[in-house]
Amino acid sequence: MIKMADSVTEIVEGCRLPVLRKNQENEDEWPLAEILSVKDTPGRKLFYVHYIDFNKRLDEWVTLDRLDQKKLQVPKKEAKTPTKNGLPGSRPSSPERDVRKSLDLNVQSASTPSRGKTLPTPKRKAESVSLASQVTAATSVPSLPSSAEATQAPVYPAVRENFSTKSRDDEQLTSITTVTQNGTARRVLPPQQPGRKRKNCGTDEMIKVFQFNSPHTTTGCLPPGEDSQDSSDGIPSAPRMTGSLVSDRSHDDIVTRMKNIDCIELGRHRLKPWYFSPYPQELTTLPILYLCEFCLKYLKSLKCLQRHLTKCNLRHPPGNEIYRKGTISFFEIDGRKNKMYSQNLCLLAKCFLDHKTLYYDTDPFLFYVMTAHDSKGFHIVGYFSKEKESTEDYNVACILTLPPYQRRGYGKLLIEFSYELSKVEGKTGTPEKPLSDLGLLSYRSYWSQTILEILMDLKSDNGERPQITINEISEITSIKKEDVISTLQYLNLINYYKGQYILTLSEDIVEGHERAMQKRHLRIDSKCLHFTPKDWSKRGKW
Repeated sequence: MIKMADSVTEIVEGCRLPVLRKNQENEDEWPLAEILSVKDTPGRKLFYVHYIDFNKRLDEWVTLDRLDQKKLQVPKKEAKTPTKNGLPGSRPSSPERDVRKSLDLNVQSASTPSRGKTLPTPKRKAESVSLASQVTAATSVPSLPSSAEATQAPVYPAVRENFSTKSRDDEQLTSITTVTQNGTARRVLPPQQPGRKRKNCGTDEMIKVFQFNSPHTTTGCLPPGEDSQDSSDGIPSAPRMTGSLVSDRSHDDIVTRMKNIDCIELGRHRLKPWYFSPYPQELTTLPILYLCEFCLKYLKSLKCLQRHLTKCNLRHPPGNEIYRKGTISFFEIDGRKNKMYSQNLCLLAKCFLDHKTLYYDTDPFLFYVMTAHDSKGFHIVGYFSKEKESTEDYNVACILTLPPYQRRGYGKLLIEFSYELSKVEGKTGTPEKPLSDLGLLSYRSYWSQTILEILMDLKSDNGERPQITINEISEITSIKKEDVISTLQYLNLINYYKGQYILTLSEDIVEGHERAMQKRHLRIDSKCLHFTPKDWSKRGKW
């Protein structure tokens, strides 16, 4: 609860008020912000603000003259924390906690007998950062798991409910026929008559794809649903107890909500961190934190870095170079064999990945570091990590392109490389959910381009309409079936027509895809990959 300040009030932590900032058009705006911290410096007082409904990477220290004190909202003092079960200090349940608890109770009562013990919170620590969980502007898209898969894929929970409203209990969408048709219009199906049931879409049923030579697209028949990366009811699923790196946000405090490093010098680049990273406390007061760009060791001064470089014999990441084409190389690094490098990489990555838990046991993970090399050595561009053994077919745990290399195609190259490894392993894969805002955009773009590339390259045989199944798309691309289906729905391509599913490719879709592919110059060449997958189920190989 907050109340408006009636008179001049001291600005303290927890207060909310409009703060002056520049938007993308370099215009002044006054978004509402929360004061997270206050500090006194010689000659002035500084306030650390978080802009409400803005990403945390925009948080910053501001001076008093940027605060609109006339609209100050002072946090209302709450009563003493009530006791719970007779134990002092227990916090009252929040609405979200109550909802989560009621959901858990419903699931337990509906599915399992209440005679077993609940699983304890894992004591073992796992590695670092994964894909973050902020998705703001994405269109929600349901996936279509079969009833057998529903128990195995909790990130796609609400699909059958959505589709029951359309009077069909659909199984997996699996087959596609491509048809090229001249014309600018198509008949829209009338509403379903009561009592009339559509034919179920079985595992081998055909789905037609019409390519219209017209900019007009047809309205998709599939209803909007949950996004495939989040659990139902908007409540993120709890982190798994194995190698998951997703934070449950239950241990957030003011310290971890604030950026603690002002600037990082990495090779020829200076980086402004976006988020908190648990570097040693004594380094957080430095104006610049220096990193060796080859071993990623952190140092407190330029002189210390120069002394370190005379001793450091690394000119590339440790581990095996498994790919090289042009100036781009990929190195595979075992989190157990190269523990120090892996931990330093996680600390650096945490500066740019939010909603993550940073751990120091990197043994269960492999790290794939992408570099660009020149005469001075191999310079880190980005990386992704993956579990050695994933029970949920995750082929990426965390993925990051460093800010100096963003918006240049390297992020999509990292994603493409992760799927290239999955092809060699003979598996389909998916990134660990939930995705960050930037991660979701990158994956949506990659999935869309990859699937459209396949659909547009289909050729007809003997005058028949070319056909391909969802399973075949998944096998060709190593993209998990749920991601294939959610992408088709996200693009609004999939419709129900005359008793079967069709995909409609409009001129806008085709032209947009061709423009995007012309800009995409960086691609993975499978001939340059030298990678032999290991069976990590044999513990001796760890």
